[in-house]
Amino acid sequence: MEPITVKYKVLDARAKVPAYATPGAAAADLCAVLDAPLTVAPMQRVLVPTGLAIELPDAGCVALVYARSGLSIKHGLCMANGVSTVSETIFDYFTSFLPYFAVQLSPLFVFIAVIFFTSKLAGNSEIIAMLSAGVSYRRLLVPYMIGAAVIAGLTFWLSNYAIPPSNVKRLEYTNKYVKNKKVTAGTNIQLQVQPGVIAFMGRYEAVDHTGYRFSLDKFNDKQLVSHLTARSITYDTTAVHKWKIKDYMIRQMDGMKESITKGDRIDTTLFMEPADFLIMKNQQEMLTSPQLSEYISRQRQRGFANIKEFEIEYHKRIAMSFASFILTLIGVSLSSKKTKGGMGLHLGIGLALSFSYILFQTIASTFAVNGNMPPVIAVWIPNIMYAFIAFYLYRKAPK
Repeated sequence: MEPITVKYKVLDARAKVPAYATPGAAAADLCAVLDAPLTVAPMQRVLVPTGLAIELPDAGCVALVYARSGLSIKHGLCMANGVSTVSETIFDYFTSFLPYFAVQLSPLFVFIAVIFFTSKLAGNSEIIAMLSAGVSYRRLLVPYMIGAAVIAGLTFWLSNYAIPPSNVKRLEYTNKYVKNKKVTAGTNIQLQVQPGVIAFMGRYEAVDHTGYRFSLDKFNDKQLVSHLTARSITYDTTAVHKWKIKDYMIRQMDGMKESITKGDRIDTTLFMEPADFLIMKNQQEMLTSPQLSEYISRQRQRGFANIKEFEIEYHKRIAMSFASFILTLIGVSLSSKKTKGGMGLHLGIGLALSFSYILFQTIASTFAVNGNMPPVIAVWIPNIMYAFIAFYLYRKAPK
């Protein structure tokens, strides 16, 4: 390929000519020229000067500006017309996507593996030989249960601790290139900041971190002692729980006495942050189990009602680990008998039971979110029902 000559003009003496950072780099690094540090708010669009102008050789050439691989995922910054790079797709998405769905489909994998292996033993009359030699059926199940325990432990560790951090990259990629499910605004927000302190915002915009029509009520023994109203309140992103209240009025009540204080601005500490009430879809998948437990407890104390999906996720991670034992027992009991249909019949029944388990789990979770069913019961119902099926098949298995 013939080299292309690109003419450029330096518009700012501080500008750096694009250069390849490493010998194997796919493109040259383009640097910004800034007079001061630039803060970009969520969903905000800004023009960043480079101090350079270029002239392309002809109409058959195009200049493209890409986000550096991984940089946009780590810091959330990207071009408005950004394009996904191959390295970003492979390393930031699929490395998170594959483990996530492997855990979600682990019941299916376990069931099929057990049925395949046990059907082979039954087809070769090896199970009959072991039982005839005096090996009890319970003793035959020991290796299966040990294997199920290993799989259950691995599933528990992956779903509770390892996969949630990687889901951050997967969901960020999905929001950026597939469908943005981030919540950038909220209306009629009310929460308990701390015991006896209730905050309310008529509207909150994540673009400028500002809430409007703000009020803060303080109660002492169920009696209102302070009522603050303000035109707006802005979250300070450089600190934790720091807010700036503007155009405020405070009414202090002391029995029959009342005092009013007005001001243009006051800086205060409120134990709340935007993430407490701007909840992104599937946000629960990004939290480890200890973080989920803490989040659920905090939101329940604050009076939030939209935490069912977080509770379902928390209990589902535990229930899914126990599913390995139940489905292993079903698989062994179902396929340990030598039949004319062979492995095909066992696999067919196994696939039907596996998919019905996953389907039933999804339906029960839906009832918990949209109905009045407690999340812990909804999550454990499939395991309880299939445990009865496993016990029945175990009693019917040839011994």
